[in-house]
Amino acid sequence: MKTTKLKRWLATAAAAAGLAAIAPAHAVDKEIVIGGSIPMSGVFAFAGIGIHAGIQDYVKMVNDAGGVDGYKLRYVPEDSAYKVDVSVAAFKKITSQNAVNFYYGDSTAFSKTINPELDRAGSMIMSGASFATELNDPQKYPYQFIAGPDYTEMFGILLRHIAKEKPGAKVAFIYSDTEFGRDPIESSRAAAEKLGLKMAVEIMTPPGAVDVSTEIAKLRRARPDYTIFHGYILGPIPEFIGQARKLGMDTKFMGTFWTMDNSTVMKMGEAAEGFMGVMPYRYYYDTEAAPMLEKIRTMRPEYQSVPYIQGFLSAMLYTESARRTLAAGKPMTAANLKAALNSIENFDTGGLIGTPITIRGNSIPVGRIYRADVKAGRMVPASDWIVLE
Repeated sequence: MKTTKLKRWLATAAAAAGLAAIAPAHAVDKEIVIGGSIPMSGVFAFAGIGIHAGIQDYVKMVNDAGGVDGYKLRYVPEDSAYKVDVSVAAFKKITSQNAVNFYYGDSTAFSKTINPELDRAGSMIMSGASFATELNDPQKYPYQFIAGPDYTEMFGILLRHIAKEKPGAKVAFIYSDTEFGRDPIESSRAAAEKLGLKMAVEIMTPPGAVDVSTEIAKLRRARPDYTIFHGYILGPIPEFIGQARKLGMDTKFMGTFWTMDNSTVMKMGEAAEGFMGVMPYRYYYDTEAAPMLEKIRTMRPEYQSVPYIQGFLSAMLYTESARRTLAAGKPMTAANLKAALNSIENFDTGGLIGTPITIRGNSIPVGRIYRADVKAGRMVPASDWIVLE
């Protein structure tokens, strides 16, 4: 009798275990999973914390509204500390434990390293913190995209603004001796000439240069009308501007995305006054009509960084490509998700970008010039939205 009871109990337990094993698999069928190597610690933590919050908030917003076509979004992040090996380990862990549809990568190095894995898997598409020009190649990186303009396109937007404001102006490029710094330089030199601008000087420095006196002497001799910094976050930009102002130089200083967060620019103090740069998104506090920004401000009443907006928009684009794939009755393979992403035309981001967007290839070549108003403590628009063809 005891043996029979035991057998019955074991059979019931086994059946229950079987059901338990089936249940998560079944639940996974109705999920859209976003994985992420997010740098929540380390040198890039200021960006990672914002990106993480942006993705999290968009996921919550969609799920609170009932999900996508019966699917709920699930976000599975791991801290990458902005280290490639840690990032790869996070990717392997997340993708082995979850049926991932979208992935957020933390760096150019990671995006390049993991690309063969994405091609092999054929099950997910990826964007991330990198705006590297190299990634904007659908042949080489078919399952990746950039949620904004690549670095060469950022320079294109800045140069377009300069050519309009001061035709024939003299331009200087100052960039870090890193892959990030060198990325857009060669192609942007040609773009400047095409727009009728004159290259005054190019200066390369170590990424964290402190003493820039030699470089300032070169800049002073070249007397550019505009100076574009790239490949830095903050230092040595304030040193350059401070010394140039002391010498009475009247060049206009400009930067690219990773320099342009409000808190970063305002750390320059008085040197920030009039500093300009390219921004693919609206700032948290922009006063123009933007229903999605209003929702964000309701969820988070305190200032959110531009990496937050970038993370939020990335999640929005993931969701839109999943929605389009499901609406077409297709399986969520990498090829189908990327094709759906590339079908996005004149898409309204709820005002996160101030003009409707179209995704051709692997980037969104749109941006606007903003200028620092130190007294107001914020960046203010200095141009309309510029769309590169």
